[in-house]
Amino acid sequence: MRGVTARLMLLDTASLYFRAYFGVPESVKAPDGMPVNAVRGLLEFIDRLVKDHRPDRLVACMDADWRPQWRVDLIPSYKAHRVAEERAAGPDEEEVPDTLSPQVPVIEAVLDALGIARVGVPGYEADDVIGTFTASADGPVDIVTGDRDLYQLVDDARERRVLYPLKGVGTLQITDETVLREKYGVDGAGYADLALLRGDPSDGLPGVPGVGEKTAAKLLAEYGDLAGIVAAAADPGTRLTPTQRRRVTEAGPYLAVAPKVVRVALDVPLPDADTALPHAPRDPEALDALAARWGLGGSLRRLVATLGGG
Repeated sequence: MRGVTARLMLLDTASLYFRAYFGVPESVKAPDGMPVNAVRGLLEFIDRLVKDHRPDRLVACMDADWRPQWRVDLIPSYKAHRVAEERAAGPDEEEVPDTLSPQVPVIEAVLDALGIARVGVPGYEADDVIGTFTASADGPVDIVTGDRDLYQLVDDARERRVLYPLKGVGTLQITDETVLREKYGVDGAGYADLALLRGDPSDGLPGVPGVGEKTAAKLLAEYGDLAGIVAAAADPGTRLTPTQRRRVTEAGPYLAVAPKVVRVALDVPLPDADTALPHAPRDPEALDALAARWGLGGSLRRLVATLGGG
């Protein structure tokens, strides 16, 4: 640990094991024939991340609730199409590929045996955990995710960047404010407003009808932020076209609640956790048993060696 200069790496764990699942063939199996492609793919990805970026602290952030009720109360369509089963008590069950679901407990057990901090908080998504760690960190932060929503946390002045997998889990886009301005015309602070204006079908966010990404970026460039756009729609002296003015005005109820849904929480009550990068497994016996039971082979051995400085 190097005091305030310590680099924190935050893993959007579910996003990454989904990437691993689809990037590594299902022919990668445990001795009993169960696919372990997501497990091994994630271990290989973490190994590469640690080798290439040398974090001092590492947290696997988890979805304790992938569709929090407080977000659904504001926008009922939020992630509704991804619900596999509604539950009266506790989070709804998310639709997950049949051969991925059994691998998630294995991933969790392996991370715990390695000693990699694994943090999820009831009532919050991993994004919110990541947002809170990012807000409170003293040193630089690398956020590893396949979810562009977290671009909202990019901040060059505070050394916050997103490592975004472009192909499988092997090629990363180092996303800073220069990249955001080139691709989207906004900085990190403006990305959430861009996202809620254009909408996101994958999250069930309707957006403002007729306002796509380019129009949203132009409006933000002219009026500064969402509040400025809403104020411009109410002011007949602004340069909004009649159609834009009508669309923004009609979307008023959505725009009033969307920021709370789209912006990640920065005040999640995080539990105490040892976030230091482990240099030796926390539970070697458990790790050996997991390696044998699930046939984790070289993927796990390489990560253990990397963590140990090998």
